[in-house]
Formats: sequence, C-alpha cells, structure tokens
Amino acid sequence: MAKKMKTIDGNTAAAHVAYAMSDAAAIYPITPSSGMGEMCDEWSANGLKNVFGQTMLVRQLQSEAGAAAAVHGNLAAGALTTTFTASQGLLLMIPNMYKMSGEVLPAVFHVTARAIAGHALSIFGDHQDIMAVRPTGFSLLASASVQEVMDLGLVTHLAAVEASVPFIHFFDGFRTSHEIQKVEMIDYDDMAKLVNWDAVKAFRARAVSPERPELRGTAQNPDIYFQGIEVANPYYQKIPAIVSQCMKKVENLTSSFPWVLPVKQLRRLSIT
Repeated sequence: MAKKMKTIDGNTAAAHVAYAMSDAAAIYPITPSSGMGEMCDEWSANGLKNVFGQTMLVRQLQSEAGAAAAVHGNLAAGALTTTFTASQGLLLMIPNMYKMSGEVLPAVFHVTARAIAGHALSIFGDHQDIMAVRPTGFSLLASASVQEVMDLGLVTHLAAVEASVPFIHFFDGFRTSHEIQKVEMIDYDDMAKLVNWDAVKAFRARAVSPERPELRGTAQNPDIYFQGIEVANPYYQKIPAIVSQCMKKVENLTSSFPWVLPVKQLRRLSIT
C-alpha cells in the first residue's frame, strides 16, 4: 500500500502494532505506559479489527501481578496476548515471566523503561526495570525513536510467534513514549502478510483443552527439572536468526533497517 505518514508519540506507535498482532491485552496502568492500554481499549470499544479479523479483548486487572497472570493464562489457552508496563509494575510480573519463558509461550510486553522507586519515587527514564528482568528468559528488543517503536514493535511480535519465546520490546519512558514525531504507519493488511500463519496455528494447537487432556505444572526433582530447562535451549539458539529474518521482512516492507546485522554478528550480541 502507499505510504501513510502520521504524527504520533511512541506509545501510540507501540499500541498500533500491539493491537494489530494480539488477540488480547491484560493491563494495569502505570506511568508512562498507561496510554498504550488506554488506546487499545478505546480502539476495541470502537470496533477496530486487527489482523485476525477481530477486536482485541482488553481487560484491566487489579495489579500488574494480576495482569501478568492473565497474560500467562491467555497464552496457555491459545490466545496471543500482550501487556504494557514499566518500573515496579514490570517487577511485579517477574514470577509469571519465568513461567511464560519456561513454557516457551510467545508473550510480548511493551515496556516504557523507567527508574525503579528506591529511596524515592521517580517516574523518569532509566533502564533499571529492564535490567532487573534479564534473568527471566524473555528476549529483549529496544527501540530508540518513535519510528523504531513502530517497526521493531512489529518485529518483536513476529519473532515471538515464530520463535515461540516471550519478548520484551522496550523504549525510554517519556523520552520516546511521549515524544511526538511524524512516522510512516504500517497498515494492518501489510502486517498480516508478514505473519507466519503456520506458527500461529501451531501455537493455538498447543492450547489447554478438555478435548486434549495433558499434565502441566508438575513438581520435579533437580535431575528431571534440569533436563526440562535444557529442552528449551534450541528455542533460544534460533532467536538471532529469527529476529534477523523478521527484521528483513519489515525492511522489505518499509526500508527501515539498512543496519540489519548478519546472523553471525547478531549471535555475538546479548539479546536474551
């Protein structure tokens, strides 16, 4: 389609992509990420259809911990689900983040990186929250401008589905989330053409169902537990190549990534 330019902020760019690529969003407001959830809720109420031909199901929980639990439950039920958060809100999601990565579920969190309250509250830019969740098994992808939020936000959703691994897409709180720039919009029809629909079908086929009973959430001794951890390694080893391929897809659509790195170079980067 012809290029469409629009003047928006970073939160709007992230919400635009998240709405298109998600069945549901479980949210709890926290500065400076609240706008993303608010916009998705408004678009859903107005009947906007995403790439799956449906409105996004948006639910506000009673805390970020509840939002993370709802994301986890939705994913287990076969619904592609996202959330938006920052700072202490992200930290409250940590227990469920370990479960999502352990179960190789393609969650996507959009995070407006923000300082963590210590001796005092701060609502301004920092990467303390992102650094605090690096051990959870989520892959991390960062955007440095409003246009990158649009483009790399799409890469994140595409890669999460294809890799079957959870991702955090983060950008600076206020500095990028509320910065207003004229950017090239990506049309939902064009996004749909980039989706790996076979991967979406495979993800939905894994959903918990009374028609396919299976045992989940067991307790294991160290020897068996560690074998389960090791089984996930191939998923993570494929991430650099998958991210590079997804960047190439978006580059072909938008010409946004002349700086896409070769896979060998990506492997040397700390992206998880």
